[in-house]
Order: sequence, then C-alpha cells, then structure tokens
Amino acid sequence: MRSFKLRMVLLNAFVLVLVAAMLMPLLYMITMSFRTATEIAQAPLAVPERFAWENYLRAFGGMNYVRAVLNSVFITISVTGLTALLGSMAAFPLARNTSRLARIFVLLVALGLATPSFVTITPIYVIFRDLGLLDTYLGIILAFSALNLPLAVFFYVGFIGAIPQDLVDAAKLDNCSDWQVFWYVIRPLLVPATATLSLFVMLMVWNDFTYPLLLLTDKDKFTVTISVYRFVGNTNIQPDMLFPAAVLGSLPLLVLFVIFQRRIVAGVTAGAVK
Repeated sequence: MRSFKLRMVLLNAFVLVLVAAMLMPLLYMITMSFRTATEIAQAPLAVPERFAWENYLRAFGGMNYVRAVLNSVFITISVTGLTALLGSMAAFPLARNTSRLARIFVLLVALGLATPSFVTITPIYVIFRDLGLLDTYLGIILAFSALNLPLAVFFYVGFIGAIPQDLVDAAKLDNCSDWQVFWYVIRPLLVPATATLSLFVMLMVWNDFTYPLLLLTDKDKFTVTISVYRFVGNTNIQPDMLFPAAVLGSLPLLVLFVIFQRRIVAGVTAGAVK
C-alpha cells in the first residue's frame, strides 16, 4: 500500500513538473508582452515593473486585429465543416466496400498524409491562378480543404467500419436510400469522431502560414498569422511588438480550443449512449 501511494506521489509530481515545463514558454511570452524593449534588453527574465498596455494597443491597431480574427475564424470554420462533410461522405462507401480496389484506394488516400505541404503549394497556386481563385476566400478554403481531406477520409473510414452492419441493414429494410442511411444513421454516430477531427483541422488551418501568405494579397483578407508577420516584420524585430502580437494571435485559438474540448466530451458521451 505504501509503495502504491509513493508511486502515485511520484507520478503526480512528474505531471506537475511536466505541466510547468509546458506552461513556462506561455507564461514568459505573456510576461514579456507587458514590458518595454529597453526593460527586456536590460533584464530578459525580470517581471514587469509596470504593465505596458501601450504594447497591446499598438499591436491591436497595427495588426488590424479584429478583421484578421474574423477572417481566421471564418476560414477555419468553413474548412472544418467542408472537410468533415466531404470526408465522411467519401469514407462511407469506402468503409462498407470490402473489395481489394477499395482497400487500395484507402491506402492511396493515406499517402496524401505523407505529402509535405510545400510540394503541393506550386500546383495549387498555378491551378488557382488559372481559375481566378487567388486572393479569394473561396480559394483559400478550397486549398485547406483539399489538404485536410486525406486525413478526414482515413479518419472516418476507421470509425464507420466499426459501426455494426446491422444498423445499415435495418435502415435498408425500411427502404432507406444510401444517402438516407448515411445522413440519418451513420452521420449522428460520427459526432465524437467529427469533434476530434475538427480539433486537428482547426489547429492546422489557424496556425498555417505558407498558404495564406502565397494565396492572399489583400490585407483585408489576411489571417491572424499573416497579420502578426506583417506587423512584426522579418528584420529588426522588436520584442515589445513581437510578444503582444504573439499573445493576441494565440488568444482566439485558445478560446476555440476550450469550446471544442467541451464538445468532444459531450460527443463522446453521446456516442457511448448510442
């Protein structure tokens, strides 16, 4: 019994140390965001003597922050919804088809997960240029959706394959079409999978820098990551500009993460009940 308690104490201590190590960079970033450039240069690890709120005011205005956040939220939610819908629709027949051709197709889709993003940026840019989709919301949404579809299809195939065939057969006996089976029987059971997939897609889209930089040129369409880059610059970076911009850029993602984390718990509970 004592040995068990000792192991639990050591485990809890390890977890606390791990969490502290993970939070240290975040705490440092927030602390430095309230200091001036001179204070940071003189004492990089000191706490702020006063809260330099002007750092945030300058970053808020220079980044066109509200518009950038709205752009990122719109693009992220649109890509997440489109990826989940198309991915689940494509995975439904693949999961139910046991032929060798279907398995080969799933493996080919999985290969898309191993393709680096910088390999696809050139053909996507050329295709979108010819289609007139550069510097448009539709273009960036389609680009991100295409990048995340292999993950969605591969993800949903496993979940749909685990759904009992009896549910599909019962729906077929009630004269349901394939679309009705998917929409009314399969889709509600994918809530936990969709919530988990949404987190991965949201993190990827929100934090991506390359595609918005190359596909968007209008500053009114910039995402948060591009706004941070344009505000801070790539030469002569000032810490009193960098840290507040980084905090403002991460804040909406943290809020979205908390919201969707609760939905994951609710989705898992709903799936367990069903």
